Amino acid sequence: MKIAKYIHSCLLFEEEGEKLLFDPGTHTFVEGLVKPDAFRDVSTVVITHGHPDHLDLNALKQILALSGAVVIANGEVADTLGKEDIDVTVVEEGEHAAGPFRLRAIPTPHEPILAPSLPRHTAFLVNERVLNCADSFGEPLLAHAGVDVLIVPVMAPFLTEVGAFDFARRMRPRQVIPVHDGYSKPFFLKLRYDNYEKQFGQIGVRFHRLAEPGDGVTL
Repeated sequence: MKIAKYIHSCLLFEEEGEKLLFDPGTHTFVEGLVKPDAFRDVSTVVITHGHPDHLDLNALKQILALSGAVVIANGEVADTLGKEDIDVTVVEEGEHAAGPFRLRAIPTPHEPILAPSLPRHTAFLVNERVLNCADSFGEPLLAHAGVDVLIVPVMAPFLTEVGAFDFARRMRPRQVIPVHDGYSKPFFLKLRYDNYEKQFGQIGVRFHRLAEPGDGVTL
């Protein structure tokens, strides 16, 4: 399995020639470094929740027009996309097959932010070895401690570095892919990655420095 990061929380999975895209949000496309046609051959798009940095509606429409991909999301996201005549396969909890990808949807609370309400939020375990937490450190995720690869937010209004590291440490992964850092300047991102890499190395966890659009790992 290959996993490539396209800024912030946008991740492209590839397995057996098929591609699955997570969370193509505004941070991915706002500077023009990544364009929707980069994802013209995806077969599935998964949206974890409806915040704009995870769901850029205009970009999603372009991706779907080019690819004909199936969209998977929870009911709240489906309601939003339904108003735009976008069909969604609703997956609230449990297992769902998407080609070679076995998805386990895990309802989890979005971390607290300064907002009148929080969106319905879904984390996903992919092929029993990669856990995409999206914007949650919720207790339900701890049932999957010991996962091979943990995709975890490392910068956000709702976290501190200490909190993010502590959650990841409790999850006991073998590898970490950092996300939710698309608003950071390159020099600052390097400093934070330097620190995270050092701290994770001390507990025997490999930290993947996916800083440039399209940087990826093969598992």
